[in-house]
Amino acid sequence: TNHKKCQVFESSWRWENDFLIYRIAANRFLHGMVRTLVGTMIEVGRGRIKPEQFTLILLARDRNQAGNTAPARGLFLEEVIY
Repeated sequence: TNHKKCQVFESSWRWENDFLIYRIAANRFLHGMVRTLVGTMIEVGRGRIKPEQFTLILLARDRNQAGNTAPARGLFLEEVIY
């Protein structure tokens, strides 16, 4: 496809033992997309961004409005399904 639209089917957080797990499923991912989402949601959790601002950031489709990008350490790809 020639467009950059991604359809997200699942986006959820859960505690598992001492780990906070973020799960996302989509039809495709853009470079750095998940790290940007995670970093922005962490900013929401810390109270630096209001939840309603997060919605506006997504609707704006402008990565420059997002929060800090989460570091790669600690993030890993669990599964790819075709």
